[in-house]
Amino acid sequence: MSLFKRLFNLKGNSENIKKSSEHGKYFPEDKLPIDEKFTYNFNKNGGKFLYCENNKEIMEAFDNILIENDWYEKDSYCFNKSLIQKFDGFNLNFDKSPTASFFLSTCESLVADNGAILLSSNQIKEKKLDELPSNFVIFATTSQLVDSISEGLRIIKNQSSKHLPSNITTIQDFETEKEKDFMSYGSITKNLYLLLLEDL
Repeated sequence: MSLFKRLFNLKGNSENIKKSSEHGKYFPEDKLPIDEKFTYNFNKNGGKFLYCENNKEIMEAFDNILIENDWYEKDSYCFNKSLIQKFDGFNLNFDKSPTASFFLSTCESLVADNGAILLSSNQIKEKKLDELPSNFVIFATTSQLVDSISEGLRIIKNQSSKHLPSNITTIQDFETEKEKDFMSYGSITKNLYLLLLEDL
């Protein structure tokens, strides 16, 4: 069963809640599936994602993001040639200007433990996050879900036989209006949309 069919199965979720309340406080907690854990943590961090089952839905979701934010015929900061080709029909000006309306990219992994997006120089070159636009649109697939940052780093290491990418970082704060507290000091906030394609 795909990721969000399980999430939106309200009857099943209410039965799970009932079952968990019947257990004593020393009974081990049920471990959430990785996709549900990521969804929960990503939403808690203020991220916005659109789950898509095919490329047609990806195009519709991207179109809706552009309409919602009035980004048609605006500048998009993008390094990825395949994404530029994929979204070529939307009258966007793809350039490398940090003053662009949004940053369009892929990512290394989607980290379930904290709902973060793992990026490296493969996506952001040698730029710091604060040198990129404040709005991000990330294209990812469900096969990129990992349980922890260390698992994501291990995948990067295994895929990079010759040269490890540099500038590895995560974004996990997506609420631009949120007041900062001590725990979020120094973190970069991005208004982030995640286009998530089912590929499993």
